[in-house]
Amino acid sequence: MSSILNPLYIAVSWVIISIHKLLSPIFSADSGVSWSLSIIGLVILIRLLLIPLFVKQIKSQRALTVLQPHLKAIQSKHKDDRQKQSEEMMKLYKEHKTNPLASCFPILAQAPIFFALFTVLNGIGKNPPQAHGVLTQTDVISAAHAKFFGAPISATFLGTTNGTVKLVTVLLIAFMSITTFTTQRQLMLKGMPKMDSSNNMMLQQQKIMLYAFPLIFAVSGVNFPIGVLIYWSTTNLWTWGQQFYVIKRNPTPGSPAFLELQAKRARKSGLPLPTDVKNEEENPESGSTEVKGQRQQPSQKKNKKKKKKK
Repeated sequence: MSSILNPLYIAVSWVIISIHKLLSPIFSADSGVSWSLSIIGLVILIRLLLIPLFVKQIKSQRALTVLQPHLKAIQSKHKDDRQKQSEEMMKLYKEHKTNPLASCFPILAQAPIFFALFTVLNGIGKNPPQAHGVLTQTDVISAAHAKFFGAPISATFLGTTNGTVKLVTVLLIAFMSITTFTTQRQLMLKGMPKMDSSNNMMLQQQKIMLYAFPLIFAVSGVNFPIGVLIYWSTTNLWTWGQQFYVIKRNPTPGSPAFLELQAKRARKSGLPLPTDVKNEEENPESGSTEVKGQRQQPSQKKNKKKKKKK
């Protein structure tokens, strides 16, 4: 297994050590800043390479949104035959060249790199430190002593009694969970068209991801070296920012963000509001997905009528 993953160890360690060499004259070779920024640089490089996959993911998600009425029709038609229902759905996906699991592609693509980074950092935390990939023994000894806010980047929550390590680990795990939750919630509230929530497979998948991924991070994070937590926290923040930009600048047609953008452009140009935007503003509760915390104010006409009756 180690020989199969060796190319990944080489690639990951080469990127880290290359960035570290560039930063060493500024922050010193043994500085925790140099090693932490090297891991963050690895994230940025990977996420830049994954942009084409992210674009494909967006297109697939939007295609699935368009197919929702057809999927619901199939579910109603073959509600007593699960096998036939699945066959018809797969046929529909194939015809429209989309995949219901596309939203997981960026995470799946990062999984081997994540595992390679975990192995490299885990080797640094051994006693004595073990080198993987292109890292030399000098490099791993330097990295083993490097600290992130006072905590060694090779340390884990379960592997130490150091209070600083435990505090930094808990904060990073909390950050990972919060960014994962807010990213998914942002997509559901702003990035998806309003749809009937009953028997809707796509919406059900999104709800599962909303709560499942933060829980997975919270439970598994105690086993990860702090360097891995830095990696995953950075990639979560990137995902949040990337999605925020897409929802703001290029929202899915029919989504709340799309209607907001149409209204903004119409008001800016002095044109009348599009019909769908006007309907949404006049009747904001018409959709099945609603944003909690928003309260519709009673109209002035209704208030006047009440006063007259009194």
